[in-house]
Amino acid sequence: MPDVVQDAGGPVDPREEGNALFSRGDWKGAARAYTRGLRECGGGKERATLLKNRAAAYLKTGDYEKVVRDTDEALELCPSDVKALFRRCQAREALGQFSEAFKDARAVHHLDPKNAAVQPILTRLNVKLQEKAKEQASTLNKVKSMFDYLLGEDVSQENRVQAANNLLVLSKEKAGAELIMAQSGVPKLLAAMKLEKNEQISMAIVRILSELCKKDTDRTLVVLGEVGVPFLVENLNSFSEEYVACVQYLVQVVLDSLSGMDLREGKKPDKVLMKENEAAIDGIMGALVGSVSARTMSAEGRDAILELIMKNVEYGALNWATKLVRSDGLWNMLEVSSELREIRYESSMRVSGRTPTHVAVALERVYDSMDHDRAREEYRTKVMEFIGEKLKGPDIESKVRATAVITALLQGPLDVGNHCLGQKGVVEMMLAMANSDDELQQRVAAEAIIAAAAKKDKCTTIVSMGTDILKKLYQSKNDAIKVRALVGLCKVGSSGGFDASVKLFSEGSSMKLAHACRKFLVNPKKDKDLRKWAVEGLSYLTLDADVKEELIRDEAAMAALFELARTGDLSVVYGCVTTLVNLTNSYDQEEMIPELVELAKFAKQHVPETHIKDSKEFTEARVRRLTELGVTPALVSLAKSESKNSRELISRVFNAICEQPDLRGAVVQQGGAKVLVGLALEGTDKGKLIAAQALSRIAITIDPEVAFPGQRCAEVVRPIMALLHPECKGLQNFEALMALTNLAQVSPSVRQRILKDSGITKIEDYMFQQDHVMLGRAATQCIANMMLSDEVVHLYELEDNDRVKFLVLSSDDEDPDTAKAASGCLAMLTGVSRKACKKVLQVKQWHEIVRKLCACGDKELCHRGVAVAHNLVHAGGECAERVVETDLLEILMALVRPEVDDVPQKVKDLAAETLAEAQRLRLIRANTGGQEEDEEEA
Repeated sequence: MPDVVQDAGGPVDPREEGNALFSRGDWKGAARAYTRGLRECGGGKERATLLKNRAAAYLKTGDYEKVVRDTDEALELCPSDVKALFRRCQAREALGQFSEAFKDARAVHHLDPKNAAVQPILTRLNVKLQEKAKEQASTLNKVKSMFDYLLGEDVSQENRVQAANNLLVLSKEKAGAELIMAQSGVPKLLAAMKLEKNEQISMAIVRILSELCKKDTDRTLVVLGEVGVPFLVENLNSFSEEYVACVQYLVQVVLDSLSGMDLREGKKPDKVLMKENEAAIDGIMGALVGSVSARTMSAEGRDAILELIMKNVEYGALNWATKLVRSDGLWNMLEVSSELREIRYESSMRVSGRTPTHVAVALERVYDSMDHDRAREEYRTKVMEFIGEKLKGPDIESKVRATAVITALLQGPLDVGNHCLGQKGVVEMMLAMANSDDELQQRVAAEAIIAAAAKKDKCTTIVSMGTDILKKLYQSKNDAIKVRALVGLCKVGSSGGFDASVKLFSEGSSMKLAHACRKFLVNPKKDKDLRKWAVEGLSYLTLDADVKEELIRDEAAMAALFELARTGDLSVVYGCVTTLVNLTNSYDQEEMIPELVELAKFAKQHVPETHIKDSKEFTEARVRRLTELGVTPALVSLAKSESKNSRELISRVFNAICEQPDLRGAVVQQGGAKVLVGLALEGTDKGKLIAAQALSRIAITIDPEVAFPGQRCAEVVRPIMALLHPECKGLQNFEALMALTNLAQVSPSVRQRILKDSGITKIEDYMFQQDHVMLGRAATQCIANMMLSDEVVHLYELEDNDRVKFLVLSSDDEDPDTAKAASGCLAMLTGVSRKACKKVLQVKQWHEIVRKLCACGDKELCHRGVAVAHNLVHAGGECAERVVETDLLEILMALVRPEVDDVPQKVKDLAAETLAEAQRLRLIRANTGGQEEDEEEA
């Protein structure tokens, strides 16, 4: 427990608040309160106490590095503070710093020889240090041996590869990583890369460097100093996707270690650490954005750099967007977006089919991270300067490149794209290009028109000026132009969305366009690019319910769509996923309140109409059909996308499938649960919640240990906990509580994870919501399973809360299931805690409620009531006496009578044990032969 220090004026408010929050199990809230107190206090003992208290909170949340930092400072102020030493010892042991932890434990023992808690830690650490010494001796020999093989002159290539892989295995263990560093491992690894140009060896070495840097800032700085930033960029410049992926991972690990960030685990950067390593971080990011437009860079390397920019530039990551815009980074990215594979010179950049999508997403991430109007204006100004430079060129190529940039912006930061589109003459230029005879101009202009039709106001312009041009382009003999014109027509024709009453084209046009898209999609002779555009056309047309119904019955078309999705090509993600979202009706829909609809009709306002084939019956049938056809593997492949919006769409489809309980097993079997964990941890805020709801639904109906094997059970806790928020829908709250109830049964580590995320406080909030019976019931059931945790029992034992009282009162709830959950929870709690038994007796209505349970005709409630009475009597002393003073024992005597045959035997046994204990305590006398005899005195 935290220390409470009082001054003449009483406890300082933040410290008092922190202590109260700590006692309730809200450790994060307690840490925040202590932090506030640290800002307000001076130095000396008061500051040391607040630091120790915050360290105690961080111990509970598992933030062991912060514990060490706080206790270090506390010990500078009070060098012989036993509690600070003990907490630092615990944190260091958790971090695997056994030698340092042992020193702290010895110091605690020296200062406080009677401290019983430190004795087992000393023993445990002594054993670990001896084991570590033996392990290091063995590992050292292995490290030396593997380096001998790796750098030996007469060693075969096969043995070198094996040695590199063995070193990789060793580097994954802390002892191995330390010994590799101690043996000047990094220079040796670099020498091995130069000794023999072998991709397998190089990949193993890059992976070793990643392991050395992982979650260790000091080692990362040493490695970075040895290899240098140019090494990272040079090694990204490879034509091997597998090798580039290894180097990309290394760069991300380095950035994570320097910033204290881990986006997958939801760990934001440490501001102090980022400030300390700002120069190194800026050096890496500057090198990346400087190389993104390098003419010598491979297409694979360029895509990797764009992905790294996407992941790290955001406000929630390294917050590097402003620096990127103010340097040449934005200009370089715009250069990439202007690159066209059809225009090839010796100085042209190498780009892949994924590059346009990557650069559009990267541009969007940068713009979204501009957190104020002036920064956004600076972004737009730079973009307009770039496009202005392109348009100044006298040749048509410059205009084509400028149009390609506008297309990328319309697919990425839409506001900026629309700003460009609104400039005088831009739309007219695009339409003139589309109306030219040059096929390249036609293709680029068609893509721009498709992107420009994203907004209804721009779509009106395109409809009035460009529909005829699109129809003309559709007559082209060049399939690449024809399919783009087709998509443009699909997009314009679907601008009414799912409102069945809005049709820009004549009746039946949507179906004709869908048939045209199908021809491109199912034709195996057409290349992937054409099929990709065909799917994008369907993504607009499937807002029409008639098109949905025809497509879902077309096995050949659906098989072609899934085959395209399974390629993993990120450029097909949007079209494929949007089509699936439309088929499952998992897009956002405004709830139509009947009263408001009638009011709108009275005011002669347009009211959107829902097609009969978009009803729940039709939608569920389409969802089932998709699952039968194998949509899950396709979604798993599509989930590799870095686009947060696409990841949200994928989550929507998964959630629509998981809405049907009998389809959840197929999702788990085909790898969907693993993907959903990633989607719930990284994406848009809404997308993460949607994925978390799908995870909750899976955890409700499938054994969590089967659905989320190993560590994944603990990983799903945090995203599911995010659904316990007032802004989430009641159904999301309910499903999250049900899922947590099942997860809490899995293991102590999962229960600890729930506790770490302030789970008890959040769950209990729903127990108190009397207006929502199902939420209250689910929350109570969850707490019952959490009662398996000693820490939860301790929270209920504390004197400063009414948790036990609420359980007692809830045991008499009108809802039978809530009463069963509460009384079951009470039975578990009183079975392990005498303090809880005493708290039960402090509740005014305890006798009436327990009596009612014991006499209840519901066998489950009766069992729980007898168990509570059993526990109260076995608590002995005052508790047993209070029970005997009531008529509870008479009810128990009635239950154990042989002639009563409708009482389960386990209930009879409990009642008999309770009576026997009361007799043993001499609170009642045995009835022998009709006469009562006092027991002999001992």
